[in-house]
Amino acid sequence: MSTFLSFTVIGIVTGAVYAITATGLVVTYSTTGVFNFAHGAVSMVAAFSFYQCWVAWGWPWWLSLIIIVLIGAPLLGAAVELSFMRRLHGATVERSLMITIGLMLILRGIAQAIWDPATLRPVDEFILPGQNFSIFGVVFSYQDLSVIVVAALIAVGLRLYLRGPRSGVALRAVVDDPELLAMAGAAPHRIARRSWMLGFALAAIAGVFVAPSIGNNGLQIDTLTMLVVNGYAAAVVGRLRSLPWTFAGGIMLGLANAYAVGYLPGHLPASLVSTIDLVIPVVFLFVVLLVLPASRLVAAGRLTRHAPPRVATARQSLSFGVLGVALAVVLSLVTSGTWTTTLTQGLALGIVGLSSVLLTGYAGQVSLAQYSFMGFGAFWMGKAANGGGSWIGLVAAIAFCALLGALIALPAIRLRGLYLALATLAFSNAAIYGFFSNSSIFPGYGAPVAVGRLTIPGLSSISDATMLIEAAVAFALCAGVVLWVRRATFGRRLVALSDSPAAFAGLGLTPAVSKVIVFAVSGAIAGIGGVIYGGQQGGISANDVQLFSGLVLLLLVSIIGLRTATGALIGGIAAASLPVLTAHLPGWTVGLPGAAVGVGINILAFHPDGVMGIPWLNARFHLPFGDNAFLIPQRDRPELSLAN
Repeated sequence: MSTFLSFTVIGIVTGAVYAITATGLVVTYSTTGVFNFAHGAVSMVAAFSFYQCWVAWGWPWWLSLIIIVLIGAPLLGAAVELSFMRRLHGATVERSLMITIGLMLILRGIAQAIWDPATLRPVDEFILPGQNFSIFGVVFSYQDLSVIVVAALIAVGLRLYLRGPRSGVALRAVVDDPELLAMAGAAPHRIARRSWMLGFALAAIAGVFVAPSIGNNGLQIDTLTMLVVNGYAAAVVGRLRSLPWTFAGGIMLGLANAYAVGYLPGHLPASLVSTIDLVIPVVFLFVVLLVLPASRLVAAGRLTRHAPPRVATARQSLSFGVLGVALAVVLSLVTSGTWTTTLTQGLALGIVGLSSVLLTGYAGQVSLAQYSFMGFGAFWMGKAANGGGSWIGLVAAIAFCALLGALIALPAIRLRGLYLALATLAFSNAAIYGFFSNSSIFPGYGAPVAVGRLTIPGLSSISDATMLIEAAVAFALCAGVVLWVRRATFGRRLVALSDSPAAFAGLGLTPAVSKVIVFAVSGAIAGIGGVIYGGQQGGISANDVQLFSGLVLLLLVSIIGLRTATGALIGGIAAASLPVLTAHLPGWTVGLPGAAVGVGINILAFHPDGVMGIPWLNARFHLPFGDNAFLIPQRDRPELSLAN
């Protein structure tokens, strides 16, 4: 019984931290309509800043807490609202997610530049350190008690504030109709800024109070940044609106995690024991998304839609494909070493980007799991070909990724927008922790599974130069398929599905079937990218499919143009070039390239379609607006619309 009570105490304390994190997410979302993916990054910066003030500089802990939570975090929130967020009212889910993902990369990059990730920074208890008390034989520390009390006070206080004073009601009203609120004599931008300041302060509280519990062996930038993933599940329990249910969801998640860590190891394979505390939160999130009634999973926001982009003709697609392969042949003759490798990897990542163009850019189905499909494609290529490179392995990789995409689409049919993004995020993390980090599948974390290069009849071996040409051919074929789909009736249906799922169904069409098909095709395309990527470097491991890398690729494609094949190509090459660039910079700049990518969200803040949607750029260089991958002028084409 004492063991059970001990795990219960651990679960409640952990759940309280999740509840604080989730409460900040709910407050920001319910008052601005923007789901802040950078919430965890704000907590991370707050935790490191607390370490800097309290441990490194020797300031009193209470003074450090006040400066970070009541001054630093609110000021950062105000700056973020002024710079980016005020332009997002009524924005599409994918646009708002990309901007907050970019903000996360900015904060992560700045933190890596300021605090060397290789240096250990332990943080001890700061509230009555070393002093404990017991209840029913279970030992509590005053630090643990403070976390529980703070979480409860935040939940109760915020609920009373948002439903009581005029200023609290205004916070909830600004997300629904800022124009109507302005007519009532309020200032919408000022109220929205107050909401972001409050959300950032709550994120800072979570970071400061979680630091002693996970910082005994040293604070970790990525661990703290992704802590928010655990808070997602609690926020979804509260349906991104209810603070009491959000608090309850945090406690339930903490208890589930503690009991799983305490009781399941004896019933699980040894390879999963070390990652069980990482897998439980994402499984919890996925289950909550599937269990809650569909009517409750309706996210706030307005329907917005830009004019359907024009699409390249078949002749233009073929011309660019031939030109691209010819250019690759020339580059294979004049480049070598790192340049050739980087270009090949960039084309492989560009193919993965094409899968996002089809799924998110055309169909409006936000997926954060395309990097996982890339990993599965490379893995099955290696397994089917016994570490070599055969056409059978390619077919196996395509078939598996297509089937996996269809299977993921089945439970995700009832989800859309933000909830679909969270479901695919949960799948991606589960794949990383439960599959790619599984030592029974991979020979130890970080050790790759061998993947061979696709063989060509008549060649005994595939050189780096030949691999570059292979990658160019693969990209040209995949781009041709994506653009062909866009020109076909099915592609126009995808645009209509993105425009309005309800109206799409009202015309007698079946959204579920279209979603399953587009998920399957996009999974297959990402799998092809994985075959090229894994073959180029000779293997695939968990290090190659990390969530941050996938988010960087998706953000780069979005900045260039998420509805264009050009965006996939340039975004893929840029993503492959970042590690090379970082390797040639001084050590203290390790995080600055990622931060520089995040700064690109300024483009999305002003131009929803990214660089390809900038009017003066299109006019000067004759760039088509939208889905032309080839920078060639084109004729207007009729588009399917829900009106006709």
